[in-house]
Amino acid sequence: MDDLPKVLYGWSWEENKLFEMALAVVDEEDPDRWKVVATMVGGKKSEEDVQKHYVILLEDLQGIESGKLDHTLAGEAPPCVQFDCTQSVCWTDEDHKMLVRLDIN
Repeated sequence: MDDLPKVLYGWSWEENKLFEMALAVVDEEDPDRWKVVATMVGGKKSEEDVQKHYVILLEDLQGIESGKLDHTLAGEAPPCVQFDCTQSVCWTDEDHKMLVRLDIN
């Protein structure tokens, strides 16, 4: 997962997962909420970082729920096929066209 681009405002996939889990277990009323969340994320993010990330998450959710957020990514990744539980292979439009010609898709 380290190869994933840090498109989420400088947060790795792992940090985002830890952030989500921390939000699920830390009480919203806890006066030290952001300090605890920052610690649970791994200690590399400040209280201010996690609080800002939470605001961005809320804004994204509002955009999704309102239908205003475009769910496609800029330069959307090519389709991938998973052929076992540990590996994925991505192909190009040219590869897809060949599959269509061969009627294998």
